Amino acid sequence: MTTTHGSLPPSRAAQARAGRDARRTTPRRTLAQLTTSGRDPLGILERQNATRVPELIPLRTERMSASPFTFYRGTAALMAADLARDASTGIHVASCGDAHVANFGYYASPQRTLVFDLNDFDEAAWAPWEWDVKRLVTSIVIAGQATGRDDAVVRDAALATVRTYARSIAAYVQCSPVERYYEHFDAAGALAMVDRQGRKVVKSAIRGAQRRTGERAARKLTEADADGRLRFIEAPPTMTHADARVQEGVQRAVDEYLQTVNIDIRVLLQNYVASDTVRRVVGVGSVGTRCYVTVLQDGDGNALLLQTKEAGRSVLIEHGGRVQPPAVAAHIAAHGEGGRVVALQRVLQGVSDPFLGHMKAGPVHYYVRQFRDMKGGIDAETLDDAPFALYARACATTLARAHSQSPNAAVVAGYLGDGRSAGEAIVAWSYAYADLSRADYDAFVAASA
Repeated sequence: MTTTHGSLPPSRAAQARAGRDARRTTPRRTLAQLTTSGRDPLGILERQNATRVPELIPLRTERMSASPFTFYRGTAALMAADLARDASTGIHVASCGDAHVANFGYYASPQRTLVFDLNDFDEAAWAPWEWDVKRLVTSIVIAGQATGRDDAVVRDAALATVRTYARSIAAYVQCSPVERYYEHFDAAGALAMVDRQGRKVVKSAIRGAQRRTGERAARKLTEADADGRLRFIEAPPTMTHADARVQEGVQRAVDEYLQTVNIDIRVLLQNYVASDTVRRVVGVGSVGTRCYVTVLQDGDGNALLLQTKEAGRSVLIEHGGRVQPPAVAAHIAAHGEGGRVVALQRVLQGVSDPFLGHMKAGPVHYYVRQFRDMKGGIDAETLDDAPFALYARACATTLARAHSQSPNAAVVAGYLGDGRSAGEAIVAWSYAYADLSRADYDAFVAASA
């Protein structure tokens, strides 16, 4: 909140000095230290299952058991608990909480252009900047190792990720806060920045995203009944009709959701009525949480799909022990965990879905967004070496842009410098954590057999 009185905020130079001073308290080399004592990895995962839909837990286990990388994708809680044991810079920013390479991708802007950005904010909260960077770099190491790449390629990509992040956040803080706010990455612009091999990958991803529209999904997933009402076609176990209690509560939920969106969306949705709702299984780590897709239709049969997804406590708070700034804590208290997800998504993304909103259903909190609104991504495990390294750097720049929205961004830049010292330390930590995660994966698979 701004005021018209009081002292001015610190300058960039003062913040950079504060960042350099923080090196005395937390030398950059300490970012390499990984604490492995006091861990209970399988216990954390088991406790998460306690609040999930029981019949979907075997599917979660199956998906997490598929590979070391899919296991890593589902263990944000475990990593938050591990990060909390290590030395921290204490320089907090609005954080994604789950910034692995598969959580970046394409989606449609309100202007119907494709943009590239972070696309998952279930775990978002305020936390040390390096927690997101370590989760990103470790995902690069695990994805690189999973495809048998030469270690020099993987290590170079990991180190370049940290250095790119450092250079990018240093560049962003030279801009005004308003300039940083308007910065975003469009898909067309990305084509001009990559080599021939990279352009082929980007073009393929763009074509895939452009095909994944809500209208196309509605045609594929629904059919009209005798009264002309659109109904979902079941595909168990990933898509089944919600029970009668949920169906009866849909209109009340829509009414509550409408109070949290901008007036233009509220007016637009007056043209639609909810027609049918199914339970939908999504992701890897999210399997077992409550997720629904509702088809709304107008009087001419035009369809709009909205996804309603359960929002639990951020792992950065629950398992990482991060105390939130008073304003953030107050927002969560007033608007619930769904309100937290929506608020931090709007902070961290360059542009966001205009249909974002939230609601509560008793003790369960939800957020709402469009379903398949040109959403797509790049599978880092399938890339050749050059595009793999390029994609890692693109994710690093995107993460730096997200972190640059926080008032502490210049402090981060001052602490990092050119990223070389911190890069060596973070890459060492990430390699060690990749080994630890692989051991956890092996134990998980053995326990699930």
